[in-house]
Amino acid sequence: MGSVQKRVRTLKNGKQSVTWVARWREPGTDKQPGKSFPKKGLAEAFLSEIEADILRGEYIAKDSGRVTFGEFARRWLASRTFAESTREAVEMRLRVHILPVLGGLALADIKPTTVQRWLLGLDGEARNYREVLFQHVASIFAAAVDDELIRRNPCKAKSVARPGREQNKVKPWSMDQVLAMREALRPRYRIVVTLGAGLGLRQGEIFGLAVEDIDFERARVTVRRQVKLSNTSAHVRYFGLPKGEKIREVPLPAVVAHALREHLAEFPAREVSLPWGTSTGPTVSARLVVTSQQGRACRRDEFNRVVWAKGRRAVGIPGERENGCHMLRHVYASTLLHAGESIKALSQYLGHSDPGFTLRTYTHFLPESDERTRRAVDEAFGAPRVHPEVRDAA
Repeated sequence: MGSVQKRVRTLKNGKQSVTWVARWREPGTDKQPGKSFPKKGLAEAFLSEIEADILRGEYIAKDSGRVTFGEFARRWLASRTFAESTREAVEMRLRVHILPVLGGLALADIKPTTVQRWLLGLDGEARNYREVLFQHVASIFAAAVDDELIRRNPCKAKSVARPGREQNKVKPWSMDQVLAMREALRPRYRIVVTLGAGLGLRQGEIFGLAVEDIDFERARVTVRRQVKLSNTSAHVRYFGLPKGEKIREVPLPAVVAHALREHLAEFPAREVSLPWGTSTGPTVSARLVVTSQQGRACRRDEFNRVVWAKGRRAVGIPGERENGCHMLRHVYASTLLHAGESIKALSQYLGHSDPGFTLRTYTHFLPESDERTRRAVDEAFGAPRVHPEVRDAA
């Protein structure tokens, strides 16, 4: 398939220079690239590797990796089926944190050390944010490998120390804090606390909940939409599927059903029309349970800044990010796990795509199982109950 050729050149001083050129034919083309070596053995060894790659179907064309990272990143982004808000966020991260360093480099020239130097330049960013940026870069290189532009993903090298995520233990509010927060909000927004802590809905899902999604007879709620904000303009709201584009059902407890009926009696659902999927998508309508005083879909940023912050200050809860509306989902998770609900069921109710993520996030919520384990084994073996004084004597 290939050959090694001797090339002799006469230098200006009259001496001869000998090099050995390995040549091969690229699969499916008439191209015959070559590479020079000072010794014949090196050329033959290189050619053997090329021919083995061709036979295995793993050959990468010599000039494939000359595409710049920036050019391929733009192709990669255009091929992704991101939601509009996600796409805008990824574009911003590429533009601000990634392309200024890697954008002008050819894919083939970016080595593990290049990636590591780029990561070191992100030291001023939060660890979790660095991990998000790293995942973008790793995904772009993975796509380049799949497209046979490069052989290996430099982000997978052992020498690259990926940031990883900080696994901070979530500490949920007490039920007293939840109830106090509910009372501190304006009456029309108190249902937000009930829906978050009683159904585990995300904030955008609460704002997107419609009366047609509530089945009081079956005691089920279908989570089918959320209210989203365009990153380019906070005033542009639109409907979209829940996170992960997954519609799900959650049980409707009697106390939440009662609160919903009371809320709807005082604040009837308002029909709201918004674009679907993107800020320029087709208009759809839904009779929303939670709306602003003007009867519009709630804006997350405005609600957090005005309504939630005021209630939080009234209750005396610190203003850290973890004490936002998302805390209500943690309360819901804590309540279910302490009642003995399974991680799998909780994951489904929360809309997580991976039960493993649910377990990693909430494993410390699981009640101590020592006594439950003892009781289970005793019952399995039919062992008699042993009095404490007998057990101590043993």
